[in-house]
Amino acid sequence: MKWWLHVGLLCIPLLAVYLHIPPPQLSPALNTWHSSGHFFTFRGNNIFYKESVGVVGSSDVLLLLHGFPTSSYDWCKIWDSLTQRFNRVIALDFLGFGFSDKPRMHRYSIFEQASVVEALVAHLGLSEQRINILSHDYGDTVALELLYRNDHNRSGHITINSLCLSNGGIFPETHYPRFVQKVLKDSGLISPVLTRLINFQLFSRGIRDVFGPYTQPTEAEFWDMWTGIRFNDGNLVMDSILQYINQRLKHRERWVGALTSTSTPLHMIYGPLDPVNPHPEFIQLYQKLVQRSTVSVLDEHVSHYPQLEDPTGFFNAYLSFINSF
Repeated sequence: MKWWLHVGLLCIPLLAVYLHIPPPQLSPALNTWHSSGHFFTFRGNNIFYKESVGVVGSSDVLLLLHGFPTSSYDWCKIWDSLTQRFNRVIALDFLGFGFSDKPRMHRYSIFEQASVVEALVAHLGLSEQRINILSHDYGDTVALELLYRNDHNRSGHITINSLCLSNGGIFPETHYPRFVQKVLKDSGLISPVLTRLINFQLFSRGIRDVFGPYTQPTEAEFWDMWTGIRFNDGNLVMDSILQYINQRLKHRERWVGALTSTSTPLHMIYGPLDPVNPHPEFIQLYQKLVQRSTVSVLDEHVSHYPQLEDPTGFFNAYLSFINSF
């Protein structure tokens, strides 16, 4: 038997073990986040959310919408500060993310995620409340679908009091997805193989590039992100979720139209070192098209995850906006 055949036969069981490597254990910080949350059911799937009751005497409600490929834990660094300003602060893990269910063979869509958010608001008895939305990345597009439904008075819609976006690829023409994202979303039948081959090293190398050189997460923080993805085998549905990039292009008129025509108070918090939505191309287009919106451009070293890279600057920018009307 030829040597390369021997090597191949030896590699088969090793590869099998590698592809089914168990997910990492939750860190103490991530476990605390998980244990302090709750679940509700949406169309047979469990959706994780976390809620804090904060300021007494205020009726203000804040809803936080996270980005791809992470989770509600993205808001952990500003959570306590937000609870000192709002009566209720709510964050969820979208279907397919974080601690929520991650069904396979599922057609994930921005429309469905917006319906998940509406269902959560109804579950919490807040359907009659005016809701402030703070979103990031993928969550920006979900927020724009919610804004469209609000402005068109769709049945079951959330009544939006204000909307603050941050570093989301809302304009397909100024959005530059990472190489791995492009490969996964367009690889068709081989995508399930590729999703199994993604490991912590590949993930951390890729996501490291969307943080600034002086605002890099710690190794433990990278592991928390990866653990959230691997929970319930979320890495195996990333190719399906990534179809949101194609959805943004297909439904650009609907979502950008909602942004440009709304009378809802708008703000954009922007990390200018973002390679996904680069400066000045992205922010110039935003200011040209969305003239009613105010904008906060953070420190030049802040990149795609501003709420994690500069939590103080991010919170202060949001506070200035929310206190301005």
